[in-house]
Amino acid sequence: MKIYVDADASPVKDIVIQVAKEAQLEVVLVKSFSHFSHDEEIAGVQTIYVDTGADAADYRIMQMAQKNDIIITQDYGLASLGLGKGCIVLHHKGFAYTNENIDRLLQTRHVSAKARRSGQKTKGPKPFTEQERQMFKELLEKTVKKNNVL
Repeated sequence: MKIYVDADASPVKDIVIQVAKEAQLEVVLVKSFSHFSHDEEIAGVQTIYVDTGADAADYRIMQMAQKNDIIITQDYGLASLGLGKGCIVLHHKGFAYTNENIDRLLQTRHVSAKARRSGQKTKGPKPFTEQERQMFKELLEKTVKKNNVL
């Protein structure tokens, strides 16, 4: 089992690395070249850079991920693809994507995109809170433990 992070805008990379280290899991951060960093690599963490295209990170994650791997993303499209491949997919705000909720989430995204194209203003995401950060950490720990890793 590996943990893949759609890492360009992920506010939980540090939590993922901490939990993975405790569970002795490998983490793969997938970022666009526009987020390139000369930071020193962390043991057990691989960083892969992809083109800056809209879905380049998503496609790369889907190339590498295997059934039962964990994917961390806020992208509903990537979440849907991950679920279809048998991966466990988590959102940084502390909920799991499931076959039961993905259709509703994709529909909401579609309606919002359609409204924006027609000139309507839509609300952006709410700020990431400390409570959501804690909820995510607990969900990730529970997920890892449930899959007999911890």
